[in-house]
Amino acid sequence: MSVSLIHLLLFILTANGAPIIARNLLQSRYDYPLDFTIKLGNQDLFGPSKTWRGLIAAIVFTALVAFVLGYTLVLGAVIAVAAMTGDVLSSFIKRRLQLKPSSMAPFLDQIPEVLLPALVVREQFGLDASSVMLVVCGFVLLELVLSQILYRFGIRKTPY
Repeated sequence: MSVSLIHLLLFILTANGAPIIARNLLQSRYDYPLDFTIKLGNQDLFGPSKTWRGLIAAIVFTALVAFVLGYTLVLGAVIAVAAMTGDVLSSFIKRRLQLKPSSMAPFLDQIPEVLLPALVVREQFGLDASSVMLVVCGFVLLELVLSQILYRFGIRKTPY
């Protein structure tokens, strides 16, 4: 795996981990829901775990990690926005399937939040279809393993 693919994985992991870190540090402060508690039918649009605090944390931390590794702040922010868009899309689908917030939905929980940013930055990272699939598979495996570890340390609320 090339250094640029490893960097892309790191950026996507950062975007997905930053909201969890922000929640742990800030507790319930600034946890305003992205969907403004709007309901579609009698279900939340996205759910209470998708917050503006998490989105902002993802953008800021991913942009900073990108900058530290020699990329632009904008590239880091774009990756974060794409990853969070995929995450929100997953939540939207889970609500329509009547799954509870933070419930486990293997692959639906991981693939949109890695595939979307990989596709958005494929030219900047020189990704072909096999590289995109490698990033997706790498992220899914890392996410499943890291989630277990972070749960054991009390950083994640659920082990998935």
